[in-house]
Amino acid sequence: MSFDLSVFSNKNIILAVTGGIAAYKSAILVRRLKDCGFNVRVVMTQGAQAFITPLTFQALSGNPVHTELLDTEAEAGMGHIELARWADLVLVAPASCDSIAKFACGLADDLLSTLYLATKAPVWIAPAMNQQMWAAKATQRNLSSLVEDGVHVIMPEAGSQACGDVGLGRMPEPEDLAEQVREYFHKAQRAIAEKFGLLAGKKVTITAGPTREAIDPVRYISNHSTGKMGFAIAAACYSAGAEVTLIAGPVSLDTPNGVKRLNVSSARQMLDLSMNQLETGCDVFIATAAVADYRVAEVAEHKIKKAGDELAVSLVKNPDIVATIALQDKRPFMVGFAAETRNVEEYAAGKLVAKKLDMIACNDVSRVDIGFASDENAMTVFFAEQYEMEKRDLEKASKQEIAQQLVEAIHDALHQEKRPV
Repeated sequence: MSFDLSVFSNKNIILAVTGGIAAYKSAILVRRLKDCGFNVRVVMTQGAQAFITPLTFQALSGNPVHTELLDTEAEAGMGHIELARWADLVLVAPASCDSIAKFACGLADDLLSTLYLATKAPVWIAPAMNQQMWAAKATQRNLSSLVEDGVHVIMPEAGSQACGDVGLGRMPEPEDLAEQVREYFHKAQRAIAEKFGLLAGKKVTITAGPTREAIDPVRYISNHSTGKMGFAIAAACYSAGAEVTLIAGPVSLDTPNGVKRLNVSSARQMLDLSMNQLETGCDVFIATAAVADYRVAEVAEHKIKKAGDELAVSLVKNPDIVATIALQDKRPFMVGFAAETRNVEEYAAGKLVAKKLDMIACNDVSRVDIGFASDENAMTVFFAEQYEMEKRDLEKASKQEIAQQLVEAIHDALHQEKRPV
């Protein structure tokens, strides 16, 4: 599963560490949360400091570690209030039996218990303790009380414990905890996008990458497209609240999170799946794929052996996918792409009209800095005449940034009153 880590760069996590041998896992957890892009501050109880030093957490988090309720270095010495306001999530891992009891009873006799009462942020706890302490009625009663108060309890795992017992009580692995935190914030962002995103509620189909047209079982005709631009647009559309289907030619790219991916090889396969999308519902069709213009008339059943200095292969024209979709009765908003090596804007403007598109984005693939394999791009966007929108020049930027600008352009055109019926 892939994520845009920049999503989490402004999210603040307080990792609270309480007394227990599982505290060593918390050091790894800090690293994993930082790897995800989160800002992390660590709070430690006195019991935690018996197992691992604050210096370790300071080095790993890049922030001072908080251990005292009345912090003379904090504003007005009220460190717990400052932290409570800073946090987007408080994760207590490991959560000892003692800390759970304090939370349940509303005690406030140290930094962590006071922070728990003072924060408006969601609180998650990952209990870690002896299996009999976990099973104790008092512990289960305290956990039930916390769940009623809205605390998210991450169930411990079963296994051998440091004391020699076997059973429930082991803190989950740091990687698993970090993944849960990451998924939580991703879902929260997605919920906002679905409600307020530029493409909220829209069904978007995107074609990306090259196609391969077989000559024989081992050879094919293709091109240099990597699919990077199309995949970036798929991720941007999903982040904007759309339901996204990505029809991908043969590329070695991870599927963007939340995107439905359908793999194809040939142009005809891509067209068939594209037509299927119209039947299931499609509001916006974005054709970024570099579809092979021609295919072999008759594909050899077996590998063609070398015979002489020349080989003649008969080619026939492939279907024009974007033009075919644009001619359908229930056509979606059509976005085409023009990858040219000369007269870029002239050719793009001609395709916009000839293929009855709503919008077209063109770029000069002869430029080595924004060609097929580059991580950057630069484009010019044209709109159909009825939209009465000026062309937009998208200056050189990462393909992710270009994708976001293209989503904005699609949104603006969709909201023009003069959109063709």
